[in-house]
Amino acid sequence: MFAKVYSAQTVLLSAHIISVEADLSRGLHSFAIVGLPDKAVEESRDRVSAAIKNSGFKSPKNKNQKVVISLAPADIKKEGPLFDLAIALSYLLASEDIKFDAEGKLFLGELSLDGKLRPIPGTLPLVVEGKKRGFREIFVPTENAREAALVEGISVYPVSTLAEVVEHLAKKSDEENRRATIEAVPRTKFVYEEPEDIVSFDDIRGQEAAKRGLTIAAAGRHNIALYGPPGTGKTMLARAFTHLLPPLAFDEALEVTAIHSVAGLLESDMATHPPFRAPHHTSSYIALVGGGTIPRPGEVTLAHRGVLFLDEFPEFDRRVIEALRQPLEDRQIAISRSKGSAIFPAQFILVAAMNPCPCGNFGSEKPCVCLPANLLRYQRKISGPIMDRIDLWIPVGRIEHEKLSAPLQKQKKGGGETGKIRKEIATAREAQKKRFAKNKKISTNSEMSVRDLAAHVPLSADVSKLLNEAATRLGLSPRSYHRVIKLARTIADLEKAKNVEVGHVLEALQYRPRNFEQI
Repeated sequence: MFAKVYSAQTVLLSAHIISVEADLSRGLHSFAIVGLPDKAVEESRDRVSAAIKNSGFKSPKNKNQKVVISLAPADIKKEGPLFDLAIALSYLLASEDIKFDAEGKLFLGELSLDGKLRPIPGTLPLVVEGKKRGFREIFVPTENAREAALVEGISVYPVSTLAEVVEHLAKKSDEENRRATIEAVPRTKFVYEEPEDIVSFDDIRGQEAAKRGLTIAAAGRHNIALYGPPGTGKTMLARAFTHLLPPLAFDEALEVTAIHSVAGLLESDMATHPPFRAPHHTSSYIALVGGGTIPRPGEVTLAHRGVLFLDEFPEFDRRVIEALRQPLEDRQIAISRSKGSAIFPAQFILVAAMNPCPCGNFGSEKPCVCLPANLLRYQRKISGPIMDRIDLWIPVGRIEHEKLSAPLQKQKKGGGETGKIRKEIATAREAQKKRFAKNKKISTNSEMSVRDLAAHVPLSADVSKLLNEAATRLGLSPRSYHRVIKLARTIADLEKAKNVEVGHVLEALQYRPRNFEQI
């Protein structure tokens, strides 16, 4: 006796459809699962057997038969307990305890011993892949139903127990009673939700230069570094920065939601706001960039379409800092290991915060107590290639105490300094959207290639002359040269200027340091 149903799983960030085949034959009892299963999949034999028994059917362990469950294709390693529901249904179908048409249906879910379904991570990419492959119905645990229903064009059925899905399938197969017991959930609406307890620019006194720099960074998706003595508001500015960014578009929200769902970090039905990741400076190389024996996404991928905030930037391990070179340039990161390789998306805005020296007083009115060797070692942690990839270097100095004691303005919803800046950023982003309307690969100024710069950012003779003279004096690398043009284009967008002018280039140039000692 033979039966086949369909399930799915994620491998890295990609989804794969898995055929779950059951073959029953006479003989001494045995229950084998083949198809490169891991320990969690192998243990499903006991979970499925108990769930079948507690759902009103005879347990496979009480029959003298040989049961073989095959998970195909066999060359993909099967991980996790999400195949439990499909294995149980394939067994019941092969043993003729139930009858239904399995074509066009996907089954996902972990079974508990009493037959109830537990939620699983990574539902969204599995539903997207199922729709692409022509599946019409998908059965998921109730807790995952709203996430799955984000995808249009496929019916999502929330399932609480094995018995419930069996009854539903039996009724749909019965010509005399076509009414299903489980109703498909309506499509989940894409509703932008404003984060609670946000830090806004209205809460930060002074630091106008830093606020200007962060506004430019948000408008064009440029990388930025904030440097200055401790306690001057660098961390607070960085946390306020993420709330300046426009909400994610629907396609971007699906992409971010899928990544966080696979990682098991999804906090709501859908990620509508750019993610903000702030790993501690003791984080390991693998935690930040991803990897492991079996490659997994790291913080740079979890920050995709959002912000990666690295506080105490020079305190990170040098290997970790240097690993940012590829994602900052290519907006993706390639991981190669003995058991596989992967390319993860990593299009984020880097916000780095740092003190000028280990004690934090170098260059300020307080005396620096760092030994010369320690100071030199600290400065060498940030290499030239990394500095080249950061578009804005913004000083965050000490604030006058009189400003700190001044009363805060009363917050107005959608208004105040933050509301005004967000409108400016939205206008600048809209200008960039129109500029790159014919190029679907880029959406903001920071993503332009050299060819895109030639096509979209023409420079007048005066601007070119000024830029070339400044580049010669400052010793700018070709990468820095082009990044200055991108930054100037963003500044022009904020001012609603049609072309890049001399003033825009001058402002862009002042944000680039020549060496670490200028920080």
